[in-house]
Amino acid sequence: MSLLVEMPELGSLEQSQVASLAGLAPMARDSGASRGRRTIRGGRAHLRQALYMPALVAARFNPDLKAKYQALLAAGKPPKVALTAIMRKLIILANALLRDQRHWTPKSA
Repeated sequence: MSLLVEMPELGSLEQSQVASLAGLAPMARDSGASRGRRTIRGGRAHLRQALYMPALVAARFNPDLKAKYQALLAAGKPPKVALTAIMRKLIILANALLRDQRHWTPKSA
């Protein structure tokens, strides 16, 4: 419900636009030859806050997102960065489901 309230345009945007509006798109801090760290900023803070707990649950219990989270950790990413990637995947998934007017159906084992 929070996703629809905070982002009424959900379902009508491209995935990069959705991530950017949510403030989950990595922003580069590069200048000349120096490459800075990628950070997230801007966007809608309430939406990010609403995605935090579902991302924690998904990283623990959803098999696909858990595998993605574990792969990011194995690649040396900090846990908060990996969780932010899961948040981004969730908002992109929600956008795709609304755009295609589909319901979530978990994979059967």
